[in-house]
Amino acid sequence: MTAVIDEPTTHKARGWAAPPRPVWEEAPTKAGLAGKGIILVLACLAVVFPLWIVIVTSLSTRRTIDEAGGLVMVPKDITFIAYQELLSGGQVTRAALVSIGVTLVGTLFSMTVSVLCAYGLTRTDSLGHRWILMTLLATMFFSAGLIPTYLLVQTLGLTDSYLALILPSAISVFNILVLRGFFMNISQELVDSARIDGAGDFRILWQIVMPLSRAVIAVITLFYAVGYWSAWFNASLYLNDQNMLPLQNVMIQLVQKQEAPVGLGQAIRTGQLSGLAVQMAVMVMALLPVAVLSPFVQKHFKKGMLTGAVKG
Repeated sequence: MTAVIDEPTTHKARGWAAPPRPVWEEAPTKAGLAGKGIILVLACLAVVFPLWIVIVTSLSTRRTIDEAGGLVMVPKDITFIAYQELLSGGQVTRAALVSIGVTLVGTLFSMTVSVLCAYGLTRTDSLGHRWILMTLLATMFFSAGLIPTYLLVQTLGLTDSYLALILPSAISVFNILVLRGFFMNISQELVDSARIDGAGDFRILWQIVMPLSRAVIAVITLFYAVGYWSAWFNASLYLNDQNMLPLQNVMIQLVQKQEAPVGLGQAIRTGQLSGLAVQMAVMVMALLPVAVLSPFVQKHFKKGMLTGAVKG
């Protein structure tokens, strides 16, 4: 019989020096653990503290804000009047509905095109596969520029149209490549067996590829949704009608004090509301959807991004 010898035990028994391990594989010291804890706490405070100030200021009365000399750190005399006024109708409510509509429609359109394109690029034997892939990669490094893009949108008659908020930035090549990398990791045997059973490409994509790719699809959907929700440049460039502006553009107007939202100007002038409280309340409204959705997608980030980007 041949004895199975444990290599680490052999080194120790024979008095040999153990092979050196990389620094990152060494057990952390107590000082290292304490340092990591302090750094994490400071990083959390750097993120949470400004958000806390924004929320508390939005819930503060005009008197509390005046006593604090601006931003409020300690809550006192909590009131929801700013949110009540913002959601009672007018420009802010309309802008929030515009942002919600553009985000839903734009995300659905972007995901549909991206998934179809990524799945098509996994067919390496398809006609023009390499040229299409190279063309997409080229757009990541070269672009026509702002003026040609504006002239194209204007020529297509998309100015003062909600389509101008979706089409010019509907597709991200990076997201397509991540989806493609994830799709290519799916077992080819599953696809071949489905094709033998008579399934077409659309059925294979819908019933096999997409269910196995929930992680990356959830992550890319969040990326597109956050991009549409936070976008403001296209609206400032292509929209001239103030009633069509999304929430982010209204928030910029408030922060820059260019114009008070319709229905709030009188409340601010009479002292019922503080302009600063309104600004902070709009910021909270703009941040709320992302803050609510992110925890539900967080568990998919590691699997979706690393598998799609590295292994692909």
